[in-house]
Amino acid sequence: MTVADLYIRVSTDEQAEKGYSQRSQEEVLRKFCEIKYITVRHVYFEDHSAKTFKRPVWTKVLVNIRKSKTKSDLILFTKWDRFSRNAGDAYNMINVLRRFGVEPQAIEQPLDLTVPENKLMLAFYLAAPEVENDRRSLNVFNGQRKARKEGRWVSAAPLGYANLSYENGRKYIGPVEPAASAMKWVFTQIAQGMFTTEQVYREAVTNKGLKCGRNNLYTLIRNPVYCGKIKVPKHKDEEEYLADGLHEPLISEAIFYRVQDILDGRKQKPRVDSRKIAVGDHIPLRGFLICPECGKMLSGSSSKGRNGYYHYYHCFKGCPVRFKVGDVNTVFEKEFVEVLPKERYTKFYLDCILKAYKLKHKGEDDARKELVDQIREANSRITQARDLLVAGKFEEDDYLATKREAEQLIIRLEAQIPHVISSRKNIESDLSVLISNQKRAWDIWKGGKSAQIRMIIGACYTENMVFCDNGVRTTRINDINHNIRLINKELDVQKKWTTSDLMRLSTRVGATGFEPVTLCL
Repeated sequence: MTVADLYIRVSTDEQAEKGYSQRSQEEVLRKFCEIKYITVRHVYFEDHSAKTFKRPVWTKVLVNIRKSKTKSDLILFTKWDRFSRNAGDAYNMINVLRRFGVEPQAIEQPLDLTVPENKLMLAFYLAAPEVENDRRSLNVFNGQRKARKEGRWVSAAPLGYANLSYENGRKYIGPVEPAASAMKWVFTQIAQGMFTTEQVYREAVTNKGLKCGRNNLYTLIRNPVYCGKIKVPKHKDEEEYLADGLHEPLISEAIFYRVQDILDGRKQKPRVDSRKIAVGDHIPLRGFLICPECGKMLSGSSSKGRNGYYHYYHCFKGCPVRFKVGDVNTVFEKEFVEVLPKERYTKFYLDCILKAYKLKHKGEDDARKELVDQIREANSRITQARDLLVAGKFEEDDYLATKREAEQLIIRLEAQIPHVISSRKNIESDLSVLISNQKRAWDIWKGGKSAQIRMIIGACYTENMVFCDNGVRTTRINDINHNIRLINKELDVQKKWTTSDLMRLSTRVGATGFEPVTLCL
């Protein structure tokens, strides 16, 4: 009597679209075996795509065929597309089964493979589903590409967004809290350049409700979807480009491209060493102090004495430098107070620094003019490359590479222009907020935790410090704090100030290279 194994396969999408089911296939196969007096040995149920034979249940079928002493004569399935949707793989698998003495057969598309002409029909049966798969894949690809060009997001929403639908059923992505605010905060912090991406990630996970892995975040902050752009990948003769998205952006293009510049090393990177270190509340300056003897970064630790713990900033083995934490903190506090705004001078800070800004940026905005000049230069490079290509002095690949590089630069530069204009318009309100925030810095220093104190230090002091007998030295502090200290020194020695004093001091403040305000607290 003929013995057969029944192979029943259906994928999830086929069940949804065509109504295939494992139960109906089993009924048809068992009925066929009953009519033909075929004994059913095993029934295998597969829920996997037939694009390849790397399927869990099919692997089990082959293992059983190899191990079994009483092999089945047939492997039965309803149609050849249940067996495979890849003609090449199917022919190889048929040969494998024949070497074990097993004949595959589709009961609804029966073929006697000993007749050579039937191989033409087998080729048709196998190729038809493969063509169907390829056509479906191509339709999906073209549909998704068209949607991207129209500015629509076509996959699962990235962190900070959710997949939503309009009343007419059209799908879109929209911001969802708290993830949206967390991602905004991440981009803003990285763009400011005061902290590394790793430090921003830790803070976002701990205090901002960010829920994603480290590697996932590094991928997300490279995605232009957050600035309202959809990436259209390169295909055939079409170069990769960014389409304007239909969704609401979480950040501006200027912030996004600034983050990319920092990640790519085109912008100055933050001081990594000073903030990677976990510190206690007793040694807040650890990681900000440089050894005056050997130039290394000072560490900090506590020693247990007879009457309690004693805290020190110290260098490493081989260097004798060692300072009491209390002495260093006291000296630093005196220096720190000088760079903080005083309540009685609030109006003068605003008047003086705003006057300095207007003096420095009178006439055409220098930053905007510089961006426009760079855009013109990039366009000029494209024109020159095109002329060289026409003259036969440039290969086509070289021209395309030059054109692509210049166009990407132009996109970045154009994205910065609105930000520059906005920064100039909002300078007064931003400066007021910054000075108001800095007034709280002393209270935070006196009563805050180490993490808050270190954020303040990092915002005010752009380079590490050296402690010596006559105080704390640093080569550079934040421009705003530098100007505040200058104003404090001038006003502390005189009771009144006049319009001429304002003009004179504004000129000195402006000479430091005043930049648009960045909120640091």
